[in-house]
Amino acid sequence: MTGARKLSNFFWALTVFLGSLGFLFVGISSYLGRNLISFVSSEQVPFFPQGIVMFFYGIAGLFISLYLWSTISWNVGSGYDRFDKKEGIARIFRWGFPGKNRRIVLEFYLKDIQSVRIRVKEDPYGRRVLSIDIRGRGVFLLTCTDENLTPLEMEQKVVELALFLRVPINKNL
Repeated sequence: MTGARKLSNFFWALTVFLGSLGFLFVGISSYLGRNLISFVSSEQVPFFPQGIVMFFYGIAGLFISLYLWSTISWNVGSGYDRFDKKEGIARIFRWGFPGKNRRIVLEFYLKDIQSVRIRVKEDPYGRRVLSIDIRGRGVFLLTCTDENLTPLEMEQKVVELALFLRVPINKNL
């Protein structure tokens, strides 16, 4: 599992950071009465109320950017799925946010897996979500929601896993 270190997350973290710097500089330049950004005149943006709002948007954007960069550096959501037939145990491991529960490990017996599920979301992207149904524990997601597999690749993945585990496939629309 790739987790938070995806190209789209880098793009949005950088975009939010640069945008928030722009808002911050406009707010500061309206307060100082000097042009810190060449294409925005400080006279066009009065400090009260527009300059104050721009300044606080900049601060809020920096906090959001810090959050995005933190999830990228901690690689939240990354991990692996292991199905071990010799031991009869399945293990799902994911990295979470730092703290006491940073390492998220789910272990269960293979015999408790009731089915492999594929859910098709009918939207412009046509996403398919792979999950497993575990007796007494519910349904666990196995694919990333943004994993871009073709319908054929996803079906092959589901069939391989179902054959390996010797369980039926449930298709939910």
